[in-house]
Amino acid sequence: METSMTTAAYTPATERMGWFSRTEAWLDSKGKGAWIAAMVLGFVFFWPVGLALLFYMIWSKQMFGKSCRTRTSHGPSMRFHASRSSGNSAFDAYKADTLRRLEEEQENFEAFLQRLREAKDKAEFDQFMEDRARQASKARTEAEDREDA
Repeated sequence: METSMTTAAYTPATERMGWFSRTEAWLDSKGKGAWIAAMVLGFVFFWPVGLALLFYMIWSKQMFGKSCRTRTSHGPSMRFHASRSSGNSAFDAYKADTLRRLEEEQENFEAFLQRLREAKDKAEFDQFMEDRARQASKARTEAEDREDA
């Protein structure tokens, strides 16, 4: 009678591994969800085990390793996909016109924001100069009042 193991992670190489290494390999093969489930079960049954798993996941970068690196911004890669041809010339012409119009609107909006910032800066500077002139004239009148007295 032949017995076979049902786990796919059990190979001759894993025979030499300890129980901890085999468990880690098995959880790694199942993904981040398995690690989180093991941590939650550890907290439910015996909280120090859950806490130990949480620290291990953070220490070994299991928790934050791959998810943060795989995120991409919608920068140049998004533009590359937008410039690909769909095979439909009418749609491609419409898409090119729409993208051109959106880029023009974006440039106009950025120019508007720049003018708005410049106007705000000018208003703040004018207010500063008025306050400074007011303080100077006030100091001048106080000095004249002291001389007269």
